[in-house]
Amino acid sequence: MNNEYDLIVVGGGVLGTFHAYHAIKKGLKVALLEKDGKPQGATVRNFGQVVPSGMDSKWQKYGRESLRIYKKIQKKFDISVQQEGSIYIASNAEEVQLLEELRDINIKNAYPSELLTKAECLTRYVGLRNDYVKAGLYFPEEVKVEPRIMINKLHGYLKELGLHIYMNQTALECDTLKNGVQVYTSQHLLLSSSKVIICNGHNFKTLYPKLFAESDLVVSKLQMMQTKPQPNYRLPSSVLTGLSIRRYEAFKECTSYPKIKEREDQNAFQNRWGVHVLFKQALDGSIILGDSHEYAPAGKIDDLGMDLNMDIDNFIIEEAKKIFDLPTYEIQSRWYGLYAQCKNSDIFQHTVDRDIHIVTGIGGKGMTGSAGFAKQNINSIFNLEHV
Repeated sequence: MNNEYDLIVVGGGVLGTFHAYHAIKKGLKVALLEKDGKPQGATVRNFGQVVPSGMDSKWQKYGRESLRIYKKIQKKFDISVQQEGSIYIASNAEEVQLLEELRDINIKNAYPSELLTKAECLTRYVGLRNDYVKAGLYFPEEVKVEPRIMINKLHGYLKELGLHIYMNQTALECDTLKNGVQVYTSQHLLLSSSKVIICNGHNFKTLYPKLFAESDLVVSKLQMMQTKPQPNYRLPSSVLTGLSIRRYEAFKECTSYPKIKEREDQNAFQNRWGVHVLFKQALDGSIILGDSHEYAPAGKIDDLGMDLNMDIDNFIIEEAKKIFDLPTYEIQSRWYGLYAQCKNSDIFQHTVDRDIHIVTGIGGKGMTGSAGFAKQNINSIFNLEHV
């Protein structure tokens, strides 16, 4: 086997995989290294919502490009993409005002959205509580995926395009050569390439641990759960609620946002634990619910512990019941995800010796923003902007 490549990508999650995708599309010879038998990190521990509507103006551009990429791939190869749209449900006058302002922002950005009345929301969404909803803002272009299915199917598609994927291969060393980089793995595999891109999620203990410990990276622990399949019930799109309106970055660009946030009780349970309530129906009819946010520095991830805080899960369920009367709230599974993000920037990028590029800390933007961001980043790293 010829172990020489144009690019080695370390990390088989959504961010690393889309870097590999765009490199392959540019005609480069690419290898992808994944430390597990299949991805186990944030890529498979999220809702599977692709929602550019929730992003600030910079990242919405990446998210909208991601939508085009997901849909393009889906036409050629089934990776579980479903275009059902997303809706934000407002529960009071302040949240309605934010929806109206976000709609105006998106009109300027030429991103389609539709402001729905209370009656229209109640008609479209069976089980939505009359005493909760005041209005909704619907984004028809947005999609959902099955996260535990999508990434593995995407790997299968990329193999057909010529990607070399090495599973159960932890990259232990990256050594700069006179021309290029050499990568040594846990299974004694030695690969060389012109460049390496490291998309290591929250794995900060193997490569460059001192660099990460001294950075502004933090890790967020998010709790999520999944109901049993809902009998004879269909949720027509992903649903984001009032707490999401008060948290997502897109709304921070709204004129009213600062004053509305000032009036919030920062000691309230939902603010202490970063809770916002989302609903997304999976292929088996179950509903994924969540989530929460607990933080620790990159060098102290173990402080987050391995336990699920049942007070958080119970709070999410009780809040969800105030929003939707689902046929069942019986839970079939619970889990947490660990997402790396930066305190002071929107993503972590660092170059080691010219040809080793670290890209991580994308936070909750990974499923939505990775495809579009990776396209731009591959062009930048390989100076292919005009190719």
